Amino acid sequence: MAELKLSETRDLTRIERIGAHSHIRGLGLDSAMEARPSSEGMVGQHSARRAAGVIVQMIRDGRIAGRAVLLAGQPGTGKTAIAMAMAKSLGQETPFAMMSGSELYSLEVSKTEALMQAFRKAIGVRIKEEAEVIEGEVVELQIDRPAAGGAPAATKTGKLTMKTTEMEAAYEIGGKLIEALSRAKVQSGDVITMDKAAGKVTKLGRSFNRSRDYDAIGASTKFVQCPDGELQKRKEVVHCVTLHEIDVINSRTQGFLALFTGDTGEIRAEVRDQIDSKVAEWKEEGKAEIAPGVLFIDEVHMLDIECFSFLNRALENEMAPILVVATNRGITTIRGTNYKSPHGIPIDFLDRLLIISTQPFTESDIRKILDIRCDEEGVDMSEDAKVLLTKIVTETSLRYAIQLITAAALACQKRKGKIVEMEDISRVYMLFLDVKRSAQYLMEYQNQYMFSEEVKQVEEDDPMHS
Repeated sequence: MAELKLSETRDLTRIERIGAHSHIRGLGLDSAMEARPSSEGMVGQHSARRAAGVIVQMIRDGRIAGRAVLLAGQPGTGKTAIAMAMAKSLGQETPFAMMSGSELYSLEVSKTEALMQAFRKAIGVRIKEEAEVIEGEVVELQIDRPAAGGAPAATKTGKLTMKTTEMEAAYEIGGKLIEALSRAKVQSGDVITMDKAAGKVTKLGRSFNRSRDYDAIGASTKFVQCPDGELQKRKEVVHCVTLHEIDVINSRTQGFLALFTGDTGEIRAEVRDQIDSKVAEWKEEGKAEIAPGVLFIDEVHMLDIECFSFLNRALENEMAPILVVATNRGITTIRGTNYKSPHGIPIDFLDRLLIISTQPFTESDIRKILDIRCDEEGVDMSEDAKVLLTKIVTETSLRYAIQLITAAALACQKRKGKIVEMEDISRVYMLFLDVKRSAQYLMEYQNQYMFSEEVKQVEEDDPMHS
């Protein structure tokens, strides 16, 4: 008799790509704005996190528009992690645009246009409008299916019975609302908000009255109270868009599609001026409000003198976002000039910046970071292996050691082990060189490489060398 095999099932909805900063959930500050030793994926850097927390609070209060912050520190000290944590702390409502300084040189548009688009991606507009909505608990949903099986969705009709704590009513619904209810997977006992004019349905959760109807409920199931009062209400609906999205939609005939393709091209100044005046008009009438977000530019030393001049001017605009820039350079040449300055940033622009400095991690901080990364990557590692990995960080770099975690897990898998041991770390350490060992190897075998600077120098000093 053939043995029956159960088909393997996988939960595809929960698959997420693990990135360098996917473990960051926030700044890890308590209610008194003090940094916890290890919280929300953040470890150490107490002073920098507290400073970032103050900036986040000022952004929330709307007191810091048109300011700029510089995150400066050695490579691998968590500058990008702090910027990501700031974005997570601000939440979904605050726009957060992120770019690298080198991106500007590979785009089809001019540098100043690319910077202007990035600025406007970081400025949100909350547009308010009043709408007639029906809010209540679904008592019954009946859909009358046409006799002809292949009839279009638009011909479907049905009846929706809804109630609040005070009243109950039945509504005739058409194909558009039936489709919206089907997409939202609405069933009896759900509490929903329905905009009949727009054909939009929002599921708020399950009614507490129905909580005992089920033996098993999912972790994501949300229970809410049955609404009270009238079923039909006037509600203020808020739509959040960025200025850049409004620019793109108004800049060309296929502007809406350009949002998805990314082919926005140059946007004319007249279009932006008209949009700015319209948004200002809405603001005066109370229909909209400006929500300045955050623009984060990593590797800011890659910008040239023209970009810095543009940023100087752009920050003075009344609708400027908060600019957060990061660099790991010391005193270096300003790109596009022969002058040197701290971080490769002109002095007049540096003068506008609030500077947050990041310090190298301590050994105990490194150990906590490695623990977090092992959990994030789903790797079981022995204590001895973690001690060895911490020692490797002190001799090489944190980034190098973090990259060895998954490699060591694969080496462990190869020898059919369950937990990553010291031998797995040692094996991948020998397989993959760090910067120091790679440089040492180059020095020893430089004659076998092309265009070696050392060999060229010897030939110039000793013409008879060849």
